[in-house]
Amino acid sequence: MYRSTRLFTCVLAVAILPLLAQEDMPPAARGGRGPGGRGASTREFLGLGPAPDAAAAARGEKLYAPSCGFCHGDKARGASGPNLVRSEVVLHDEKGELIGSVVSQGRPDKGMPAFAQFTKDQIYDIAQFLHMQVELVANRGVYKRLNVVTGDAKAGEAYFNGAGGCNACHSPTGDLAHIGSRYPPDQLQTRLIWPGPSMFGGGRGSPQKITVTLPSGETLAGTLKRQDDFNISMYDAQGNYHSWPRDSVRVQIEDKLAAHRNLLAKYTDRDMHNLTAYLATLK
Repeated sequence: MYRSTRLFTCVLAVAILPLLAQEDMPPAARGGRGPGGRGASTREFLGLGPAPDAAAAARGEKLYAPSCGFCHGDKARGASGPNLVRSEVVLHDEKGELIGSVVSQGRPDKGMPAFAQFTKDQIYDIAQFLHMQVELVANRGVYKRLNVVTGDAKAGEAYFNGAGGCNACHSPTGDLAHIGSRYPPDQLQTRLIWPGPSMFGGGRGSPQKITVTLPSGETLAGTLKRQDDFNISMYDAQGNYHSWPRDSVRVQIEDKLAAHRNLLAKYTDRDMHNLTAYLATLK
């Protein structure tokens, strides 16, 4: 099966894949990346060709870099020359049968010199390197999370209880108990530096408090129901529903993540990694 046979499906699916949870995948799509594993199943779904030869791709990178990288970029994404990840020649190629003639003969009319010195085996290795770049771009099934636990847990604990002020709202034996077991380290760090409505609690979080001042000067306090660019709505303390055009009232909304947002401008890389390392110990 050629890599370009379902290129449109590839592009569409890459946009959709992050929305798919692994538990929603069929059994054959879970687990490792060998035959029948997630990598193989995802490649089949995307309409990609055979999996690249990783060992050959590693050898091919050493040949590609000094001969091709200056023009096509070190990862074949393009530089002064075209992006090879989108090349029809690369997408249709399987084992170097199409790439080989272009590399060996060059394209003098387009400014590409010939590289006749490469052997058939070397051409194969270069082709596998290029196919690996296509795989890495299109197939999220082969994505590997980096190890983010590189900080000092003791320093992270000191920051948590000191300069970070985290202990003013959080407790390692309360809301953060066993947080290191509930989330993998990369998710801990993401939630830490990119706080959302639920932070570590899961779900949508507790209702936000809101105070609305009407044109008459009267104020209503309650919980936020919904807000957008045009309207805002709430429930008052008695449970009554109210709604107004956004520009007709003054609104104060509780921001439970204000402390986190303030820290975003203060965190150093060391602080973030140390704090992640500390949270990962809370098993």
